[in-house]
Amino acid sequence: MGASYDPLRLRNQLCFPLYLCSKEIIRLYGPMLDGLNLTYTQYVVMMYFWEVGRSNARELSRALLLDPSTLTPILKKLEQKGYLSRARDPADERNLVVALTDAGAALRDAALDIPARMGCALGLTPQEAETLCGLIGKILNNIEKEL
Repeated sequence: MGASYDPLRLRNQLCFPLYLCSKEIIRLYGPMLDGLNLTYTQYVVMMYFWEVGRSNARELSRALLLDPSTLTPILKKLEQKGYLSRARDPADERNLVVALTDAGAALRDAALDIPARMGCALGLTPQEAETLCGLIGKILNNIEKEL
């Protein structure tokens, strides 16, 4: 491969290490979340509800940047586990209201040590983690502006 193709080398791409890092971080979460009977995506949804308590599917989709068709089976599964309740809004039947149940709220205590365990696994100082999170946030904001 000649020098003119250097921009196409994997080592010169920001997307490739971000992809690998994301994939491996999600893999590291696996054993930690097994004890909670959650997948990584279910965990992300639960963290959202631990913050807000109650929301509608549209707001959840917007907050997590997930398509509603992706969220529907996740919400159904979390409802089957007893962590969330789903109901149509009586004022607007098109609106699905999702709320944290008592069991879902209690699960938060069981998950409390996961962020610290992940921090140890990643080996970043708190300052490095904050810088990285800020840079990734900047990238996401810039991408959002392009959409």
